[in-house]
Amino acid sequence: MPVIDLVTGFLGSGKTTFIRKYAQYLMDEGMRIGILENDYGAVNVDMTLLSDLRSDKCEIEMISGGCDYDCHKRRFKSKLISMGMSGYDRIIVEPSGIFDTDEFFDILHEDPIDSWYRIGSVITIVDAGLPEQMSEEAEYFFMAQAANAGKIVLSHVDTNPGQEKKTADHLNRAMERFKCKRRFKPENLFSKNIEEYTKEDFARLTRVEYVGADHVKITNVDENGFDSFFYMNVVMKEEELTEKARKLLNDTSAGKVLRIKGFLNTPDGKWFELNITKEAEVIREVPTGQSILIVIGEKLDKERVHSYFEGATTV
Repeated sequence: MPVIDLVTGFLGSGKTTFIRKYAQYLMDEGMRIGILENDYGAVNVDMTLLSDLRSDKCEIEMISGGCDYDCHKRRFKSKLISMGMSGYDRIIVEPSGIFDTDEFFDILHEDPIDSWYRIGSVITIVDAGLPEQMSEEAEYFFMAQAANAGKIVLSHVDTNPGQEKKTADHLNRAMERFKCKRRFKPENLFSKNIEEYTKEDFARLTRVEYVGADHVKITNVDENGFDSFFYMNVVMKEEELTEKARKLLNDTSAGKVLRIKGFLNTPDGKWFELNITKEAEVIREVPTGQSILIVIGEKLDKERVHSYFEGATTV
């Protein structure tokens, strides 16, 4: 019976970075793994970011987005059924940053999924630099993903050191706000620069399991205020896009832009991977990419956001 892990975390928390290291550890241990990219968007950039992991030990699958919540759940279940027949030792599910973990547990306890999988570790990645003030919807997803986690893993600790108590306090306020009885102490959080993780660290993370914790439900994915806009064939200099991204993140007339990610093809043929928030910027040259940028935020103004990417193809 394959083990299935859930690696979740709010938008921009660093799930994909963690999964790269975690998946490599599992493969180094001789396991054959599957990674399931489970997003609501029409295009999945994270799948491209992980594509170099593909080998005879690792396959990457995705659930195509662009459908409503119930349709997405059906596709999630169908994909798990097909993957359950593929002989994996372990499967890692990476959902959207606005994923409610109840969907994962509901499907894993449905027939026939419940007899095909054993739930392994539920790991929630939390950005050590997460803003203190968040909208009610953002706070809800932040809480819902942490409530059932077997382990909270802090990311970006190299640029935000000493945030364990602040993060634990934020988590506890969110738990109280949505009437969840779970509470965290700073020492409960796994806080370490991911480049310094050891084999022993990853081995422990494969065994953290999960916690049953109830909370008030306020929304579902169909009704929240989150938007994603997709832009194909964006061609400009890396410096120009970086400047545009910084302006867009601070442009209140565009709504609340939370994250800009994807790939940029520059006029001289270079490729850059981008993952930009107000708190952090990851911009690095890569050998190749998928010509798409995604703008993610709350209550976005379509026309205003589109004005930053004139000439690009929208999806």
